[in-house]
Amino acid sequence: MSRTGRKPIALPGTVQVQVEGQQITVKGPLGQLSREIPRDMTVEKEDGWLFVKRPTDNPQHRALHGLTRTLIHNMVVGVTEGFSRTLELAGVGYRASMQGGKLLLNIGFSHPVVFEPERNIEIEVPSATRIVVKGIDRQQVGNFAACVRKVFPPEPYKGKGIRYENEPVRRKVGKAGK
Repeated sequence: MSRTGRKPIALPGTVQVQVEGQQITVKGPLGQLSREIPRDMTVEKEDGWLFVKRPTDNPQHRALHGLTRTLIHNMVVGVTEGFSRTLELAGVGYRASMQGGKLLLNIGFSHPVVFEPERNIEIEVPSATRIVVKGIDRQQVGNFAACVRKVFPPEPYKGKGIRYENEPVRRKVGKAGK
């Protein structure tokens, strides 16, 4: 069996889980998430634990087993603790700010880049060079952070750009002049 899929999912007392057919809904203090699970996987709830079962040892079922368990675990963690991703701006004059609920980036273009936050996403700008993306859906938080980073990824010569917190940027040596 899959080592990941075999692990039970602990349900805190503040979380309610409903499984109706192939639809699973998780409610917690931070919100509610629902997702459709693959039709071959079954989810059983026992004494504050969730177990994901697979029907056979097919490679397809084995792959879906661990995936389904991880997706459900991320839903439980999301509605209890939430997820966050921190971005840093590196470059002279590069700064971020919030204006009317929108993220405004000044990163050396002739115009500011504006991002409207998606549903269930919060954006904080604690300083002019840091952006914190928060939410209950891990996939949505990561996707939004990736879209912001994609505007100006870090370049290898001067290291300027938008990077994740603690992301190593592999630097290259410039041209050797005479």
